[in-house]
Amino acid sequence: MKKKILYVEDDPNLAFATKDNLEEYDYEVVHAVDGKQALDFFGKDHFDICVLDIMLPKMDGFTLAEKIRSADSQVPILFLTARALQEDKIKGLKLGADDYVTKPFSIEELKLRIDVFLRRSKSDQPVPVKVNSSQVGKYAFDFQKLTLTIDETRQNLTFREAEVLKYLAERTDQVIRRDELLKAIWGDDDYFMGRSLDVFISRLRKYLSGDPDIRIDNIHGVGFRMRW
Repeated sequence: MKKKILYVEDDPNLAFATKDNLEEYDYEVVHAVDGKQALDFFGKDHFDICVLDIMLPKMDGFTLAEKIRSADSQVPILFLTARALQEDKIKGLKLGADDYVTKPFSIEELKLRIDVFLRRSKSDQPVPVKVNSSQVGKYAFDFQKLTLTIDETRQNLTFREAEVLKYLAERTDQVIRRDELLKAIWGDDDYFMGRSLDVFISRLRKYLSGDPDIRIDNIHGVGFRMRW
């Protein structure tokens, strides 16, 4: 089956070109011209990924992302926007977005970013060190289903959150350099990606707070170490 993309863009020329090119790559693309129409589409259909502009009529991309994330904690959200301020990018990530592509962009770059989120497993991951039976401390961690469960409480994860947790948990008690983690998950280690990583680490600490033995330590000037 074709992977279905919810694509929200109010510029008709850009939207036509992007939709047409993505369909050439055999995606099914549903295009919405404003935030309210996009939310209506999202409520009536299943999408594998949402690609959202920020500056939209009727409902901006930030609000749209927040509503999508409240309805579905797992669908990947990719912002596609001309707004390049670091504060805007961090705000989007805190609202639940998984990644950012800044206009102007190439279709090849956009396709590669989309493909990352549509792949639910990686063949090059090392053998887990301490994630036996998908256990992280007292939590059951299901990477495929993107869930963390403790007792009767389940926390749904975004794909990016699960990737970061998996990378750290498979290297328990090891000091992981920031640049290593950034390149492994984002493919880049620039300033913005570093700020993004901090957002995801903060989320994971909150999700794992039910087990006081689990720690994700900041190693000053180096990176992180996960312990339990």
